[in-house]
Amino acid sequence: MLRLPIRSPVRTAIRLAAGLVGALVLGSSAAGASPPAAGCPPIAQQPSPDAVQTGLRNARDRGFLWRLVKDGRSSYLYGTVHVAKLDWVFPGPKTMQALNASDTVALELDLLDPALQRRMANAIAARRDPALPAALTQRLQRQAQIECIAPEMLAGLGPILQIATLSSLVGRRDGIDPAYGIDMFIAGLAHAAKKNTVSLETPELQLDTLTNDPDTPLDALVESGLDELESGRARPLLNRLVRIWADADDAELARYESWCDCLKTDADRRAMRRMLDDRNPALAAGIDALHAGGQQVFAAVGSLHMIGPKGLPALLAERGYRIERIKPAR
Repeated sequence: MLRLPIRSPVRTAIRLAAGLVGALVLGSSAAGASPPAAGCPPIAQQPSPDAVQTGLRNARDRGFLWRLVKDGRSSYLYGTVHVAKLDWVFPGPKTMQALNASDTVALELDLLDPALQRRMANAIAARRDPALPAALTQRLQRQAQIECIAPEMLAGLGPILQIATLSSLVGRRDGIDPAYGIDMFIAGLAHAAKKNTVSLETPELQLDTLTNDPDTPLDALVESGLDELESGRARPLLNRLVRIWADADDAELARYESWCDCLKTDADRRAMRRMLDDRNPALAAGIDALHAGGQQVFAAVGSLHMIGPKGLPALLAERGYRIERIKPAR
């Protein structure tokens, strides 16, 4: 079986997409989780209304926020993470001010849209992946046991989606959970405020981007993802990325390619282009179309889409926006 040449590309794709896929597939990591037991990660807790109000009052700004100025109006671009800690989900004052000033919230996917949820379920159900060898199936089951996920929660997913879902859960013992994804909370705030809430992409596109790699056999992709989980490498890398987001560390985010262990080969770079660069022009066009239509937009997209000359800030600058980074108060 092919091994070494294709390990890094699947690591790249899974790291970039795992949190959002986990949120889409499970809704929250509490779904399907075993009752608390020795060795199991904590189950995500839904904060009470009072806890939400307290969290909002005490929140500080995290993540990466820009003001986009064009045609005499301002919109906003916000770099998120798809997994986070409970205390981090509450937008700080500057982020909340930008949200309140906007009439439209644009997300990669509005995870609270029932129609989108049905489309995702249908797209997953329509996939027809070949059966895995028994040894790989057993390894997947073992990882589900480690994460205390009931087998039936993964049974309807293809192998790559199973890997992505499990990868989204490896930080739960550190309090990092897709149930606390920043995009999900922003969607909740937008719906509660009855703001126009739109998806910039489709579930079919996101699933296709993650799961379709015609150049690599499925068995090899699954083995690569399992190697990453079993080695213990996935957890510290996830911790590092979400900490960079929580600290709004622009310099470390910009250096992602130097420490992610994900761009060593041509195949690595193709995977990165597929997950980020190839999607960014359409994301930028979607944000621009909303703004050009007279709306003041708060666009929340994964932080890695912000990096470099092909990142969203750079692409929107090319479209005539004045880009102003709004730094968190320290």
